[in-house]
Amino acid sequence: MSSVSKQIEELDSWNEIVGSFPEPHIMQTREWAMVKAQFGWQPIYKVWREGERVIAAAQILMRTVRLGFLPIRWRIMYVPKGPLLSDWNNDLYRDMVLDDLHRLAKENQAIFIKIDADIFMGNGLPSEADFSESEIGKKVVSHLGGLGWIFSDEQVQFRNTVVIDLTQDEEVILSRMKQKTRYNIRLAHKKGVTIRLGSEQDFDLLYRMYAETAARDAFIIREKNYYSTLWGTFYRAGMAQPIIAEWAGEAIAGLFLFHFAKKAWFLFGMSRAIHREKMPNYLLQWEAIRYLKSLGCTEYDLWGAPDDLSQNDPLLNVYRFKQGFGGSVVRHLGAWDLPITPVEYRLYTRILPKLLALWRWRSRGETQRLAEQGVSI
Repeated sequence: MSSVSKQIEELDSWNEIVGSFPEPHIMQTREWAMVKAQFGWQPIYKVWREGERVIAAAQILMRTVRLGFLPIRWRIMYVPKGPLLSDWNNDLYRDMVLDDLHRLAKENQAIFIKIDADIFMGNGLPSEADFSESEIGKKVVSHLGGLGWIFSDEQVQFRNTVVIDLTQDEEVILSRMKQKTRYNIRLAHKKGVTIRLGSEQDFDLLYRMYAETAARDAFIIREKNYYSTLWGTFYRAGMAQPIIAEWAGEAIAGLFLFHFAKKAWFLFGMSRAIHREKMPNYLLQWEAIRYLKSLGCTEYDLWGAPDDLSQNDPLLNVYRFKQGFGGSVVRHLGAWDLPITPVEYRLYTRILPKLLALWRWRSRGETQRLAEQGVSI
């Protein structure tokens, strides 16, 4: 088979390749690249083999950016939740992949390349009783540092998360929840909250609820077209499902589930200010768990946990909510950058926070405007 034919075959079976690794991720699927390609990113697919056996893969996103007033354009590369390796403890595999990523970045004249593979660093948070550390994780960190990689100031995705084991019976999953969480699930039922599966017809409703949530909780969201494209691409591929909580026929909360290779992710949650005392978000998560079990998913990633239990951490309250469902905190490697042109990289990392602050300032007004329009059902 020619190299061109091999590349076409790999692209056609890309999701199958991704799903074969120990830590497959939705952000390494072809659908994720299809979405990002509509917003300025160019995907590059790379597969490493030992003989005929695939030992590593990476879906690399590349784009050209212009920073503020500067009359130059810089190319950056990012491997979201990758690269994927069959064995991160294998020195030969690790060297080969990291060396090739370095070479690829140089060939494409990128100023840096960023990775944030889901390499297991341990369980629990430092101040908790179940805290543990992974020796393989420590080894990878040491290796990256020795090759010139830098722990990134720009952590695009969450390093840590809360994961629920879905292989147990529903009764066991319920028993692992905190008492207050079980109580709030029952309370939502008692108060008349109902749950339904959503469809593409609900995307506008979900976005408006998301805008209201963002305005209330002071975080920034993107324009509607981005979410319509992202949600629609995965929904039509059978890899995503919106779930909506209603009271008296009125939508009051929702979430968007993504699932792939028996894993699931809670990437987006939204709720209105009204009827929050009816605890719809608790019932939503419980029904999400039941729905994912019906699909055969074995793991549910609640997407995001703090680095520690500081009272000032903005994720603390959200973490307490997630913790109530009986999941385990899983810590990952986080994002690491390899500067290819150090001067440009330093300039980029100094200017980027200022541009992001300006973007957030501008976006905050738009988010507030959308929230004030209310939710149209």
